[in-house]
Amino acid sequence: MEAEIQPQTEEDIPSSSSEDGFDLLTSAPTQKELPNRYSTAAVEPPPSEEDWSVNDMGGDGEVAAKFHTSAIAKPPPRRRKGGGVKLYHGDDKERREPMSPQKTGESSTSSDGRETNDKAPRRGKGRLVSGDYANNRRLVFLSQISCRAYLTRITSIRFAPLNIPLKRRLQTTAVLWHTFAIALFVSLFWFLLAIPLTWPLLIPYLIYVLYSNSHRDGSSPVIRSSLFRSLPMWRLLTGYFPLNLHRSSPLPPGRNYIFTYHPHGIISHGAFGHFCTEGTTGFEKLFPGIKNTLLTLDSNFRIPFYREYLLKLGLASVSRRSCEALLRGEGETKQSWLGRKFSKSPPSPPTSSGRAITIVVGGARESLEAIPGTMRLVLKRRRGFLKIAIRENAGVVPVLSFGENDLYDQMVPNSNSLIKKLQMLVKKTAGFTVPLFHARGVFNYDVGFLPYRREVNTVDIDDTVGHPIFPKQQSDSPRDPEVDELQERYIAELQRLWDEWKDVFAKDRQPGEGGELVFLE
Repeated sequence: MEAEIQPQTEEDIPSSSSEDGFDLLTSAPTQKELPNRYSTAAVEPPPSEEDWSVNDMGGDGEVAAKFHTSAIAKPPPRRRKGGGVKLYHGDDKERREPMSPQKTGESSTSSDGRETNDKAPRRGKGRLVSGDYANNRRLVFLSQISCRAYLTRITSIRFAPLNIPLKRRLQTTAVLWHTFAIALFVSLFWFLLAIPLTWPLLIPYLIYVLYSNSHRDGSSPVIRSSLFRSLPMWRLLTGYFPLNLHRSSPLPPGRNYIFTYHPHGIISHGAFGHFCTEGTTGFEKLFPGIKNTLLTLDSNFRIPFYREYLLKLGLASVSRRSCEALLRGEGETKQSWLGRKFSKSPPSPPTSSGRAITIVVGGARESLEAIPGTMRLVLKRRRGFLKIAIRENAGVVPVLSFGENDLYDQMVPNSNSLIKKLQMLVKKTAGFTVPLFHARGVFNYDVGFLPYRREVNTVDIDDTVGHPIFPKQQSDSPRDPEVDELQERYIAELQRLWDEWKDVFAKDRQPGEGGELVFLE
């Protein structure tokens, strides 16, 4: 008859006598019923090299941790939270400690009686090679996902290579200067204003800027500098995109003209390159005998230093007084104070023809419609240039620029959104608006405020017409029927230009009606 086996009591379990809490036994302990979250721990000889297993948690060949597989000290199988033994290996020493409830992520009671649940694994000194590797593996996996997402976002930006030709670097520099010129001049003014020694010069200059009318009295063709307009920097700027000007038949220099540029785009790079520079896109050769002046907002001429920059480039105000003075040649007889004092001969009388102005008709409102692959023109309510054409008997030359809207990407808010209302409020109060645009940077091709390198082709007159659109009769007080008739002919000519050249210069436009010419308010 077999002897009855008596169950062992808790007193029969050997107690821990070492400082680190491990049992120091000379023989293997008898198996006893212990809590499920702990496994039996015993002293075992140092493991050999082949007993170590490599834990490739990420699956990418990188060793995230090493753990020792042992039948005596290991976490329970198929459990996220388990007890066991942590083995720290570092500083040429091995240190073992049992897993506590806080380290295994299980609830425990703190010294003040409150229940705690500390799931964050604690770091010991050295290298973690055994223990609660399930939680550690999950943390490593999540960290790898975050790193890969971050690297994917970084690597999605296409950076410019280092071996870019010098000419292309110079072209980027020229466009960078033109894009941020207004910000640079404003910064320079405030920098000088912070120096008290410059105040005796800046204060009289500010008074001159506020009260000067040289930008709207018709004297812009006299103030402009041909040397400044023909600098090599402007050839680099027009070659960046590049800008191309197409003309099928010449304009007779015996009349005055109003060039109307469409679309506005974000910054109107095409209008600046064609009509504010010399020797770049060939306007002087295509239209000999015609002196053209590009017009911009009157507020731009109230910015210190930037005003002189615009005047030397030949720009003028887009106000009615400025348009009439330029077409009549009123500013051509004006001379500076030094010119009147040292000139021995009187100024020559102005010519009666050969003058032209360029107006970007859509203005700031049209910049909000500058979406790549589209041609949406704000035109139906823009009738002021038609009245000036009737009063001055000037021919209207429609200018359609293919590719101007493709130079930037823009986020278009909903018509009822708060951002859209703020944009229209700024446009109404300040005369300009702030479209939410972006393009490329100096050293990358995806993030920044520099325009993309995309070709811009500008068409202004065609063989089938042979001449611009002139009013049927000159009138000092144009009536609405006369303006309506001239506007109908003008819109029809724009539509004809679009239909004839869209398959040549707008092959990448949006499909369907979204890529066709649309006339808005």
